[in-house]
Amino acid sequence: MNSFVKKTMLVLLGMMFFLFIYVMIDNRNSKGMTLRQKFLKTAYPILMKFGNRNKVIIANLQTDAPVSFYNLKSVLNNGEFFSFEQLKGKKVLIVNTASDCGYTPQYEELQNIYEKHKNILEILAFPSNDYKEQEKGKNEDIASFCKKNYGITFPLMQKTNTKKSENQHPVYQWLTDPAKNGWNEKTPKWNFAKYLVNEKGQLTHYFDPAVSPNDDSFLRAIAQ
Repeated sequence: MNSFVKKTMLVLLGMMFFLFIYVMIDNRNSKGMTLRQKFLKTAYPILMKFGNRNKVIIANLQTDAPVSFYNLKSVLNNGEFFSFEQLKGKKVLIVNTASDCGYTPQYEELQNIYEKHKNILEILAFPSNDYKEQEKGKNEDIASFCKKNYGITFPLMQKTNTKKSENQHPVYQWLTDPAKNGWNEKTPKWNFAKYLVNEKGQLTHYFDPAVSPNDDSFLRAIAQ
């Protein structure tokens, strides 16, 4: 091994060491996170800076749903029944989530949005292992992770299937079938795809995962 290769290896090892130290310091208050989760959390700002934010589909705000949104139901992470009937009069944001995804730090952004707008907005998280198996944990593990690291207080559902399949959750069947929601057939592109339903139970927006909850287009939709 020549001296150039040795020097290059030493530089790379040094960079990896300082990156490791930085990640540990950046996540010093994280609880129960794996090393992968810590690296992903630290890398999130870079991901959002260079990610594609252009994929936003907006519906006609007057498109009525052939099947009522309020007929839907789900099961909370703790096993309790959750009827969508109680959501009448509020905007509802539905998000498929995962604990080991590059977009996982959006949990924090969603919680901040929820705290500011919970008088007019409900957020429903649907953990899913559909995309590269980035949510392998059990329901109790998912709840603990969300509470300890992001202080989540909005409803968290049991882990489910969001992709088109015979096991697709009824809520995602509604969100991705024009015969039910009135217009949209777009399925989640990845974890943290966002669907917004207005106060009348009309699906109005789909936001790709790369659209941050802090993005102006997202905030305008919440305020409309």
